[in-house]
Formats: sequence, C-alpha cells, structure tokens
Amino acid sequence: MERKLIVTSSPHIRSKEATDKIMRDVVIALIPATLAGMYYFGFQTLIVVLLSVAAAMATEAIIQNIRKQPITVMDYSAAVTGLLLALNLPPEVPFWMPVVGSIFAIAIVKQAFGGLGHNFINPALAARVFLIASWPVEMTTWKFPVDAVTEATPLALIKGSRIVPESVSIFNLFIGKIGGCIGEVSALALLIGGIYLVYRGVISPRIPLVYLGTVAVLTLIYGGFNFNYMMFHLLAGGLVLGAIFMATDYVSSPMTVKGQIIYAVGCGLITVVIRLFGGYPGGVSFSILFMNVVTPLIDKYVKSNVFGGVKK
Repeated sequence: MERKLIVTSSPHIRSKEATDKIMRDVVIALIPATLAGMYYFGFQTLIVVLLSVAAAMATEAIIQNIRKQPITVMDYSAAVTGLLLALNLPPEVPFWMPVVGSIFAIAIVKQAFGGLGHNFINPALAARVFLIASWPVEMTTWKFPVDAVTEATPLALIKGSRIVPESVSIFNLFIGKIGGCIGEVSALALLIGGIYLVYRGVISPRIPLVYLGTVAVLTLIYGGFNFNYMMFHLLAGGLVLGAIFMATDYVSSPMTVKGQIIYAVGCGLITVVIRLFGGYPGGVSFSILFMNVVTPLIDKYVKSNVFGGVKK
C-alpha cells in the first residue's frame, strides 16, 4: 500500500549540504593563507600545521572510540579546528604546543560539551587563548619574513599612538610581508578564501562585513579620519582571519539576521576597545570568544516571527 501521508518531526525542509562538504570547503578556503604562511616563514610552518591537524583528528578519534561513538574524523571538522589553530600560532612555536593546543580544543572545548554542534565557543580560538595564558613568551615570539624589518609586531608598534610607523607598509600588511601568526599575515590570501566560501554558500558575507565595517568606522573616527590608520587596523592582527573564518562559526554565532548583525558589531566594538585602551595589542580572539558566550542571550531576545503566527 502506498503511503501518502508521512508525519515527522522538524525540520521539514532539508538541505543537501553535509558536514563533510562544508568543512572540506573551509579547508580549501584556508589553503591560500597556509601557502602564504609557508612562503613567508619557511618549511617549519608546514610541520606546525601537520602536527596541529594530526593531533586534533587523533584526539577526536580516541575520545569517540572511548565513548563508543561513531568515529567522525573524516567529516573534516577536527581537521578544520587543527588548521585554524595552527594558523593562529607563531611560525617558530615549539612543536609540542600545536599538539597540546589541539588536544585542548577537541577534548575540552568540543567533545566535553557533546561534540560537533554543541561547543558554545570556537574551539580553535579557545585553544589559542589557553596557550597564550599558559605560555605567553612562546606565543609572542615572532619570526619575520625575509627582507622584512625585524621589530615588534605592527599592533604592538602602534599601541597608544594614532600614527602608523613609517616602517609599516599598508601594502606589506595586505600581501603578508610582515611579522605575525602563520595565517594572519596575508589579508589577500584570507580574502581569496573568504570569497570562495561566499561563492560556495558556506558563509554569508554579513558577519565579516559588519565586523570589519565596525572596526573601520571606529578606528577612522578615533584616528582623526586618517585612512591609513583605519586600513592598518583592518589588515593587522588577524582581524581578517577572525572575521571570515572564526566569527562565522555556525555553532557559536547567532541564528537570525538581526542577531548576527548585533553579534558582529559587538565583535568589532570589543576588538577596538581592547586594541586602543586595553593592555593587549590584539583583541580579535577575546572579542569573538566573548560574543560566542553572549550568543545564546542574543538568540533568546532576537527571535524571528513564527511562521504563520501574528505579531503582538
């Protein structure tokens, strides 16, 4: 007998997109930044990336095996976490640190809360902050590209000032010929990856654009409408990496359009406050993690109208 009526629980409209396809696209999008890091900082960066990714995938497989759960390392989610963590590390970080960071990201931030889809903050960023708090010297020891001026990182140079140092070229910041973490230095490579993700429909440009736009407006005003000062803050300190690849995390960002705008503005505002008035020259990691924690509150108070319902 033919079944004409099938009753199931929601969701009733399903997408053909699968986790492994989405995560594979994120890995592909991160390839330009990874290659740029290898080009500017040398072969050691490849070892850091491989160790971080391998440790993340191994940790996930071991924990799922212990808990007698299906092994899901081939969905690329653990690989993405490991890769993002590696790109947030200094080029000459000790080889044990990406391993420790990846174990923390997967075991504590992801699996301890139930695995993929249940982590309340971005695992890679949480691991980076954990490493900074535990080993600050190793996490702030920078290698500089060949022919680049060896000095403090750009954000450290401009801390407390509204003048961009002459030694810092906006063009070098854009292409990546500057000191910093492996994946944050080349805004060009990151933008190529971001355009790919938008083209593939993996992310919406909403959060990155609002996040970057908020930082642009605030730094433009604070800098006395100095365009170079604004561009400096947009291109330095991993802002592009965070805005495109980590603030857009499906699990830890709001579900509604209005909520995403509030979330992105909050990320931008906190980033600027930390950079301009805090004791730390960066701010991207802390701002995104803070807004990750606030996301459930945003989702609670910023709701879409129920389909078929009426406004009060």
